[in-house]
Amino acid sequence: METTGLSFTRCFVFMLLLPMITPSSEQFTVTGLQGPIVAPLGGVVELSCHLSPPQNAEHMEVRWFRNRYTQPVHLYKDGKDLHVETISQYMERTQLLKEAIGKGKVTLRISNVSADDDGPYHCFFKDGDFYEEAITEVKVTATSFGIQILVHPPNTRGLLVECNSRGWFPQPRMEWRDSGGEIIPPASISHLQDTNKLFDMKMTLLLSRSSQRNVTCYLQNPVTGQEEKTSIVLSDKLFPWNIIWILTLTTVLALQLIFIMVPSVDLYRRIRKRLPRQPRSSSAYFGAHIEDCPPTTRCTDYFCCIMTHPIVAGLVIVVSSLCAIVLTIIYLQLKSRVPPSDPLFQLDTMWLEDMTVILCVLVVFITMIISIIYFRFRG
Repeated sequence: METTGLSFTRCFVFMLLLPMITPSSEQFTVTGLQGPIVAPLGGVVELSCHLSPPQNAEHMEVRWFRNRYTQPVHLYKDGKDLHVETISQYMERTQLLKEAIGKGKVTLRISNVSADDDGPYHCFFKDGDFYEEAITEVKVTATSFGIQILVHPPNTRGLLVECNSRGWFPQPRMEWRDSGGEIIPPASISHLQDTNKLFDMKMTLLLSRSSQRNVTCYLQNPVTGQEEKTSIVLSDKLFPWNIIWILTLTTVLALQLIFIMVPSVDLYRRIRKRLPRQPRSSSAYFGAHIEDCPPTTRCTDYFCCIMTHPIVAGLVIVVSSLCAIVLTIIYLQLKSRVPPSDPLFQLDTMWLEDMTVILCVLVVFITMIISIIYFRFRG
């Protein structure tokens, strides 16, 4: 009986002491700053967290870390800061403010903020075997104050306008706008990140008409909403390619008229001189012309006779060559080639222009050779 009573007493005492020696998840909770904390690039950011309910944390372990518990950004343990445990990325850049640690509140100060500091931070309190943590999000921001607009030399595909801006974080929103504030679809948008992980932005716009004379390059930081923009007014003189093609086709047409139509008219006059005098009607000419044709080549059809008329033949040659030139130009312009975002776009366009001119010259030259041979045999 004595043994049984003693055992019962021991069990009773153990049950009373169990809540005192067993860790409880309700001892404290850790509360951090609400919402993302905006940190300017190169500046200072302070991250605070505290215990609830408030209690002395001088004897506790306080650890700030990013993604890995074993790689602390800052470590406070056994009443002192253990800087040797800090990862090299944050060495000599962190400071734990402990003025209110007696009430369970600490603040981590990070100086010389870089793009690598962007992301979540864990505030970790540990008391014996019990621990809790809170997570705070840091948003690093950097806004460039330099926007450069470059206008490339005009070419047959249009006027290429390029906007460049460096030193953004995170990647900004970038777009073209007209004078009325309406968005203009860009030809391309690209970006690069430098060694500091800052974004270098590039956007191009290919204008094919002069109606959009005033364009604005607009950038906005997605975190702070800060905006930067630069406008440029484009002169009508930068849109000459339509005039260039008109002049090209006009020159080709003039050459065709001189070297094809002049010989065809001369041939027509020489044929008229060889024919007997007839009334000067077209039907009389074609009738006389039929009789004048050799038996093997004589036309028996009115349409055939028209086509053998020297002037009509010259016009057919001119129109055919012009159609060949226009179709060649259209094919080369519409063919998919290097996009405007490619650094070789200007070189490719110059090659396209040169090839177009060369093909036009070849078409004119071949047409002239054919017409000379034709009119020489007819004459």
